[in-house]
Amino acid sequence: RLLTSRRAPREQPVAPFYYFPCQRWLAVEEDDGQIVRELVPVDEAFVKKDSENDGQSLATLGLEQKAKSTTYTVKVKTGDKKNAGTDANVFITLYGSKDDTGIVSLKASKINKNKFERGKVDEFTVESVDIGDLKKIKIGHDNKGNSTGWFLEWVEIDAPSLGQCLKFPCGRWLDKSEDDGAIERIIFPAELQTTEYIPFVPYEITVYTSDIFGAGTDADVFIVLYGSDGICTQQKSLCLNKREQRMYFERNSVNQFIVELEDVGDIIEKIRIGHKGGGLNSGWHLDRVAIRRLLPNGK
Repeated sequence: RLLTSRRAPREQPVAPFYYFPCQRWLAVEEDDGQIVRELVPVDEAFVKKDSENDGQSLATLGLEQKAKSTTYTVKVKTGDKKNAGTDANVFITLYGSKDDTGIVSLKASKINKNKFERGKVDEFTVESVDIGDLKKIKIGHDNKGNSTGWFLEWVEIDAPSLGQCLKFPCGRWLDKSEDDGAIERIIFPAELQTTEYIPFVPYEITVYTSDIFGAGTDADVFIVLYGSDGICTQQKSLCLNKREQRMYFERNSVNQFIVELEDVGDIIEKIRIGHKGGGLNSGWHLDRVAIRRLLPNGK
């Protein structure tokens, strides 16, 4: 009888895990109002550190991801014509020289509760990984609801990290019974209406509230950074909405924010931080603030 030898099973290569921390809301009423987010992977070591309580939290990783993202302010002007407004769900896609954002629903206007009404301008926040220079947009709606037809006047997109504000003129119907019947359009920027400025950079701002009675605040906290030669940033609120104001700046708390601001250079000579008062618990006892300028190369 022949004896056969059995080979040891060959070890299969183990596919790597990819870790995508988020630690942010996907809700119309929270954060920037988006219900879809793009996440970029982080090194497994960071996640292990978090599980070992080694000082690196997933929340911080979420902020690091945000620092690598580009924030766009999207303004949309509905025309001042009869039946120009729409109740349909509007979406937009931004196309850059490197990539695109994918379809982003424009659900939470920062200006109007009832969005896309006749003659009104609505404002939205769109976050994306770096897609490069903006080349075109696609905007449209799903044709659902009672009044679906929409006359779009223009779209304006401000990209602080690129130092550009671009205007995308339209002046046409997105309506199955008007114009050419299209309910989505590809629009290109008007070169003569493009504004160029010095690109913003992300700053990591960590705020420590003191551990004494009544130290916390529900007020709107803002900050201004000052560099050399009189350079300073705009005054920027650290919270996006009133709910965040109630959540943050509690007694003995540490709150971290990624804020895109004008680049004041390598040296921050001073800051101005305060709040706008109002409300039941506006008084605030601030312990200290730590600020880090986050450069594109990760330094």
